[in-house]
Amino acid sequence: MENYSIIIFILFIVIGLSAFADKAKLPYPILLVIVGIAIGFIPTMTEIEINPEIIFLIFLPPLLYDASFNISPKHFKTNLSTISTLAIPLVFLTTFWIAVVSHYMIPGMTWSLSFTLGAILSATDAVAAVSVTKGLGIPEKTITILEGESLINDASALVAYRFAVATVMGSAFIIWKATLQFVLLLGGGFLVGFVMGKILAYILTKVRKNINVTVSFMLLMPFVTYLIAEHLHVSGVIAVVFLGLAISRFSKKIFPESLKNNSKNLWDVIIFILNGLIFILIGLNFRYILKDIDNDMILPYIGYAAIITIVALLTRMVRIFFQKTNLQKAFQNNDKKKRKVSEHALLDTKNSLIISWSGMRGIVSLAIALGLPKFLPDGTPFPERNSIIFISVMVVLLTIVGQGLTLPWIVKKTGVSNPKPE
Repeated sequence: MENYSIIIFILFIVIGLSAFADKAKLPYPILLVIVGIAIGFIPTMTEIEINPEIIFLIFLPPLLYDASFNISPKHFKTNLSTISTLAIPLVFLTTFWIAVVSHYMIPGMTWSLSFTLGAILSATDAVAAVSVTKGLGIPEKTITILEGESLINDASALVAYRFAVATVMGSAFIIWKATLQFVLLLGGGFLVGFVMGKILAYILTKVRKNINVTVSFMLLMPFVTYLIAEHLHVSGVIAVVFLGLAISRFSKKIFPESLKNNSKNLWDVIIFILNGLIFILIGLNFRYILKDIDNDMILPYIGYAAIITIVALLTRMVRIFFQKTNLQKAFQNNDKKKRKVSEHALLDTKNSLIISWSGMRGIVSLAIALGLPKFLPDGTPFPERNSIIFISVMVVLLTIVGQGLTLPWIVKKTGVSNPKPE
């Protein structure tokens, strides 16, 4: 089957399964992953290689822009403490604990390789979490925390990954240099996003009467912003997120209702197709990743992946419930004028559990894993590359399918429902 025929075939499957998922009452991403795995094992199916650079350029900018554009500014600001805690400290904590467990559990995993695996699996995926939680009646506040976390945590994970891989390649890890680079990446990303937001806002004020031109500029700018940021060696992820936040506020002030509707309808279709492609590609690649693993090692690696999944989940739970306690203590400050958090920023046990269980891994982890160098500077193969990729893919599958299938049951048991708008 030719490549273009495969793409059309996959798009047909994505659209068809979305209708079936509604009737089957099965989370859409899980159904796509399972079907993707099944299609991948069809003998005549040609291998579809995932190019990490293409993933980051084609998928990330529109998905990040859409999520940041539509996120609730009120809930985002109120829950900024929780979002930043999950997006930065939790990423590095998860990297650390996965590295520790991997080093002592998996044969051949040096510390640098263990930290590489930890960095790959440290960030959650908003696409997976929000797609699975859609329609479950989860409060907007909780959805905002999940989306806000994964809008920022990709940048943290990519920094951790770069330093871990550099260590494997022979560079020395220096903590102050890593911290400085992290600050520069985030600060530079914010600056690029801010400047591009101003430029786009200026352009849109001049062309807003032409709906087609306006919507086209809004479609193009996330890609341009991402490329400029990456060219300047700052975070393209953060740049696109701040672009989306800036244009969201700007659009509410000047855009007529007809333009908002046209733009939203087009973006909804684009995001629907991209989301579907992401999950089915995860499933399709399983067969081709499996072929590089010795048969005797498949079951042990699946076991390692299951343990790593549990470690990541427990680390997330502990950090979220620790954040819940910290917020409560800050709120109980006797001096109301000096309180650092509002009542609306507090987390209850039920929503803390849902946020913990929604920490699924997705396309970013898969793309980072597949982007591992094949050779070291001296020309020798990158050690344990196939093992790291296979374990990473298994963790992605276990979190999407395992946590995804059980999340609706947890939501039902906790009795959480979406409150009426204020």
